[in-house]
Amino acid sequence: MAGMNETPSGNRVRISFFGKRNAGKSTLVNALTGQNLSIVSDVAGTTTDPVSKAMEILPLGPCLVTDTAGLDDEGELGLERIRKSFAVLEKTDIAVLVYDCARGVRAREACETRVWDDCAKRGVPVLEFFRGDAVEALKDKLAAVSIADAQRPLAADLARPGDLVALVCPQDGSAPKGRLILPQQQVVRELLDAHAVPVVCQVEELPMALALNPALVITDSQVFGAVAATVPAGVPLTSFSVLFARAKGDLAAFCAGAAALETLKDGDKVLVSEGCTHRRQCGDIGSVKLPAWIRRKTGKDLMFAFSSGGDFPDDLSRYALVVHCGGCMLTRRAVLARIARCEAAGVPVVNYGICIAACRGIRVDPVRATVTR
Repeated sequence: MAGMNETPSGNRVRISFFGKRNAGKSTLVNALTGQNLSIVSDVAGTTTDPVSKAMEILPLGPCLVTDTAGLDDEGELGLERIRKSFAVLEKTDIAVLVYDCARGVRAREACETRVWDDCAKRGVPVLEFFRGDAVEALKDKLAAVSIADAQRPLAADLARPGDLVALVCPQDGSAPKGRLILPQQQVVRELLDAHAVPVVCQVEELPMALALNPALVITDSQVFGAVAATVPAGVPLTSFSVLFARAKGDLAAFCAGAAALETLKDGDKVLVSEGCTHRRQCGDIGSVKLPAWIRRKTGKDLMFAFSSGGDFPDDLSRYALVVHCGGCMLTRRAVLARIARCEAAGVPVVNYGICIAACRGIRVDPVRATVTR
């Protein structure tokens, strides 16, 4: 299957190029990637939408390089292009600011200063590239950057070498044919790297896995209730989504957001947001199951809105709660940026798995990343 051997986009370092129109961003990106990724022209505003390319920069590792539209674009469409460029900046790990002049020729303009200021607020390192600088020197600088918000461990710190870990992976109609979903794949790989012993089963086979005395049970959140009722109280239990909440976002913030389920009122609007884009099926967890579980939990007549992929609403004040996916296709910085936007709007945010647990009367410990029953 295409893409199965590639590093997931959510695990790639995001390197994004910013600057004025005709600063030379596209030429630089093409030189860095060794491909004609972006169209190069003397016409100002040739790049109208972000363009990305996956590549490897050692020793930094797998990266996603993104070219953006000029920060000084004009007109109504130009303002929209600038908005998209700064939306890219929100999920950027390393920003490269490209200048249309030689070093020291002019002072930064307002749009360039805005990039610096935004990056400073988020702790994003900024590298400068001036016309005439060497591309190889930029590669060396990129390779030397240390990423502050790199993803944390998923499960490696919860299991010791030799520990048996039971992973409950139901294969229902919404499961992809012929493979495990990405969060399950990544947790299995991390446990193998930690020299633990993952045992994968469905709910019906869980008693057999429990007979092997696992040190930890990790379940798909959709079957949290059935698994929690089966696993003995002395065996630590968590879910893939809870682990991703801890690794990709802010587990304490998500746990606090779950409390908002108790205060929802009739007519409140809930946003269900996913970091990836996929064809929704009849039993889709985001658009079908979660709304049903939340309505059943709250007993309220609620309205639901949905977003997916790179789309995340600018105006969050209209929502009483945001329910966000595990973020397996997003970087940690991107998830943290979304949490920060919710907090700035005064809107509680909760992760899928923690929300599902709360709907089942299961509380997640924000320190241990396991559940109490």
